[in-house]
Amino acid sequence: MNTRTGRRGRLPAAERAAREAAVLDAAQDELLEHGYAHVTMLGIARRAGASKETLYAWFGNRDGLFAAMIARNADRSADAVRRALDGGAPARETLVGFATGLLTLLTSPASVALNHAAMQSPELAEQLLASGRYRVGPLVEQYLAALDRAGDVRIVDPATAFTTFYGLIIRDDQIRVLLGEQPPTGERIRQRAATAVDQFLALHARSR
Repeated sequence: MNTRTGRRGRLPAAERAAREAAVLDAAQDELLEHGYAHVTMLGIARRAGASKETLYAWFGNRDGLFAAMIARNADRSADAVRRALDGGAPARETLVGFATGLLTLLTSPASVALNHAAMQSPELAEQLLASGRYRVGPLVEQYLAALDRAGDVRIVDPATAFTTFYGLIIRDDQIRVLLGEQPPTGERIRQRAATAVDQFLALHARSR
């Protein structure tokens, strides 16, 4: 028996994870280069240096592979949000950091490409919503509720407050980029994030 692959030819867990990550990287590169309609399992396999049979065995089909890519991106985003919210910085600094990261993410080429893919696949659209907006939202809502308890702001309904905050951050930027406009520059994103936070804090200021 080959000790490298283990029983029945199975890869060790660490190597399997590394190879799956390489496949997902290749899938993202193919998506960015060719667009969802023209991405094939064969093209991904070739770019990743894997066999097409392996990809089908691991992910089921092309949308299964893209679903895994969405899940990975969601895990990374959620971890980044948790780190930002748990960093112990002042509220305004924390919220500006979150807003900057969110707007950067949602107007990035990878995010735009995945959104275009989701527009052509109801299953991917459902997962993108569940993994993104509906996953990050509760994390921020918990943070806003903590700010209310600390007396920093007045937030009666954290879910509604987050919806307001999200709208102030994103406005129509994501839609415009999806329709072909160039994404905002880093400086514009930082300015927009700061403005959104100041507007949000003004809306939820406690009466003196």
